[in-house]
Amino acid sequence: EVQLVESGGGLVQTGGSLRLSCAGAGFSFDDYAIGWFRQAPGKEREAVSCIDVADGHTYYPNSMKGRFTISSDDAKNTVYLQMNSLKPEDTAVYYCAAIERAYSGSFTPELYDYWGQGTQVTVSS
Repeated sequence: EVQLVESGGGLVQTGGSLRLSCAGAGFSFDDYAIGWFRQAPGKEREAVSCIDVADGHTYYPNSMKGRFTISSDDAKNTVYLQMNSLKPEDTAVYYCAAIERAYSGSFTPELYDYWGQGTQVTVSS
């Protein structure tokens, strides 16, 4: 059974940092790229970043460059999202998802095959 499980969310003050984790099981991490998305109440889902686990290439939408860093630990089948200088507008449920390597770097949610259940990030002002 394919599983993606996010963890590391929580409540943090403005300017703080969090590191989210996405642990995968039931599929070969090297065959996929892993993306992070977020969705705030009443807003559309928004892409945050993507990493091709096999070659380490990373992708960020322009709006996400600078404060967010994606990385992976192949041995642990885990992808991380380091978030720094957090702002209240970063408050959202953060999801990780897997996409075939051929589409690595795509931020089209419909192309992602597997999704985690999400982890809540709340940034207080």
